[in-house]
Amino acid sequence: MTKIIKIILILTLSLLFSTQKTLADKKIKIGLLVPLTGENSEIGQSIVKATQLAVNKINNPEIEIFPKDTKSSAEITLKSAKELDQLGIKIVIGPVFNNSLTYLDELKNITFLSLTNKKINNLENVIGTGINATSQLKTIKRFLELNEIKKTIFLTPETFYKSEIQDAITSSKIKIIKNYFYDSNPTKLTKQVEDITNYKKRRQNLEDEITRLETSEEVNKQQIEKLKKKDTLGKVKFDSIIIADFDESLKSITTSLLYTDISPKEKYFITLNQWFDESLLRETSSQPIYFPSINKKNYENFTIDYFEKFNQYPNQLSFLSFDLVGLVYYLILQNDLIIDEKIFKKKTMFKGKIGIFEISNNKINHILNFYKVDNKEFKKIF
Repeated sequence: MTKIIKIILILTLSLLFSTQKTLADKKIKIGLLVPLTGENSEIGQSIVKATQLAVNKINNPEIEIFPKDTKSSAEITLKSAKELDQLGIKIVIGPVFNNSLTYLDELKNITFLSLTNKKINNLENVIGTGINATSQLKTIKRFLELNEIKKTIFLTPETFYKSEIQDAITSSKIKIIKNYFYDSNPTKLTKQVEDITNYKKRRQNLEDEITRLETSEEVNKQQIEKLKKKDTLGKVKFDSIIIADFDESLKSITTSLLYTDISPKEKYFITLNQWFDESLLRETSSQPIYFPSINKKNYENFTIDYFEKFNQYPNQLSFLSFDLVGLVYYLILQNDLIIDEKIFKKKTMFKGKIGIFEISNNKINHILNFYKVDNKEFKKIF
């Protein structure tokens, strides 16, 4: 890490947790737009509690959080945002969901730190703060370069985040052979994976070679028996596979790869941030599998603190919102307590619990850690 980054990180910690600066009568007001009622109220309530933890951690009485209900509705979100505007609030954490953002460009004097990981086609006054695809692919790119992995294919499902993945491939400048798009429908998936891995040709190669040896004048029974234990014969054109999928759909892909005789012991299986999904630990046949993610140790410590305070477990977005309170506070201090549109335009870095935030030109990316699931454990690579 460069000397400049080290200095920035030292400043982050000192300003955020040790500052004794008196802010006179000037309050730091941060709005919070989350679903406090309705079907997503548990998410919203958890985020509110996480911001309370962050304020307690910073320990500055001048910070005030103003929660408002969105009810996961674009119309209610706008109404609540206008109430925050009347209070003179210029920075708002939230909303949570993309469909709540629809009308927020009416309040151009407010910057909304949406918890979405969507990066493209956001409103001008909305900054996506989630773990976006570009941040994840930059981390994967680093892993590929460190291990001199040069032949990578990409598998992307035909789903709503397809365009985000395509944009991230370009933005991260990750080198891939080809990006394959697939239908997650199980009845179609196996056939598509067979085509991608050239399975039928490799299967035919094996059968042809066994036939050739069996009809040879000098029959090599040992070699024939060895071949009969194989499923295919012949190489594929890649040495790693990036799978942009999650949950059961991810497991369906890895199962199809195994069926076509592509093993994670021979080819790198890499996926996107899985938030340490423990069901992956049980998928031993698909291990090792690699993914970028947040700082696991910090996440576990946050979960412990949260449980001790509220006697319940937080959701993942709570961890992000905890960091965002610290980020806003840090940037305001860096900007001499002036809250204006320049705060998120300046190029700077902030070391949060999730990892390192990169802020520049009204965009936020993350420098993440990298892990693998192996032998039923999550193991940190870097």
